[in-house]
Amino acid sequence: METTKFPPLKNDLLLRAARNEPVPRPPIWVMRQAGRYLPQYHREKNNRDFFQCVRDPEIASNLTIQPIDEYDGLIDAAIIFSDILVVPQALGMEVKMEEGRGPVFVKRLETPEDGQYAEVLGKEVDVKRELGYVYDAISLTREKLKGRVPLFGFCGAPWTLLCYMVEGGGSKMFKDIKTWIYKWPEESKKLLAKLADVCVEHLAEQVLAGAQIVQVFDSWAGELSPSSFSQFALPYLLQVAKQLPSRLALLNHPPVPMVAFAKGAWYALEDLCASPYNIISLDWLHDPAQAYAVAQKYGKVLQGNMDPGVLYGEREAIDEAVKTMVKGFGGGKKGWIANLGHGVTPFVDKEKLRYYFERIHHHAGDERGVL
Repeated sequence: METTKFPPLKNDLLLRAARNEPVPRPPIWVMRQAGRYLPQYHREKNNRDFFQCVRDPEIASNLTIQPIDEYDGLIDAAIIFSDILVVPQALGMEVKMEEGRGPVFVKRLETPEDGQYAEVLGKEVDVKRELGYVYDAISLTREKLKGRVPLFGFCGAPWTLLCYMVEGGGSKMFKDIKTWIYKWPEESKKLLAKLADVCVEHLAEQVLAGAQIVQVFDSWAGELSPSSFSQFALPYLLQVAKQLPSRLALLNHPPVPMVAFAKGAWYALEDLCASPYNIISLDWLHDPAQAYAVAQKYGKVLQGNMDPGVLYGEREAIDEAVKTMVKGFGGGKKGWIANLGHGVTPFVDKEKLRYYFERIHHHAGDERGVL
């Protein structure tokens, strides 16, 4: 059963909303909540490499909690400071985070014949040994949070992970991964299934360590056409969603709410609403009212979805965007978790983000929020 070693949860608003229960106001959190827009992030990180911070449970837990302290009473969840690319690292691939470039694979997957493909596909991954630092960070964070808000765990979706592994980092053209899926579709699918298996184990261990809700990030889903998404992304998102509750049951742990975020795959909303995921996270390409109507048919909760770019604008623009969201998502009292349509972007003023949170409270609850 779920561990009782942690302090009791004082604010369960997000978990109630995730179960599609009526709530007095929508719960709020944002992707990339712990990050470089906060001055204290840079002080804590100091001169350390990004992955050094991820692998140090003390630092990772401190970075996770920074926004909870900064926006005390305004946000309703923390998300563990980690990275989706710890899964390829667990599979034996070396990834570095380079300033100005982002993640870079020392040796990317070039072809199914390059030797590394067989190594990755055949590797038996002990996630507790390879990624134990993530689980230690989660347990430590739960202790430090003292029940203030619930804690998210997460992983990258198989399609997005494979994009990084084949491209060797971020991409604008996605030439290499498109070569893979259209030239070697079966080899691609074998590796996608392998990645899904590792993701299930990684998420399960995060839950055992103390994560109370999990999100699967398919950041590059929008690079696929609808038909290609149905072949190379959706089946493996479903594999994770179907297998995780079963895996947790075998580990004598109850299921936790699951969130799917397929950025750019606006065409897949109905498929995702029909899936086992409890919450579907939306980017800003969706009209809130139209998406909410679809989700209501399936009894699913939505999350999102203001364009984070609005935070570069004036307060009037932020207020208008919040009003559109609140109205579109049915007033915010059921079936909606307020978020952005993607993560907090660089150079955002933390006070603009504070104003965003405050306006959600104002338009969908009260000035500081009730639980």
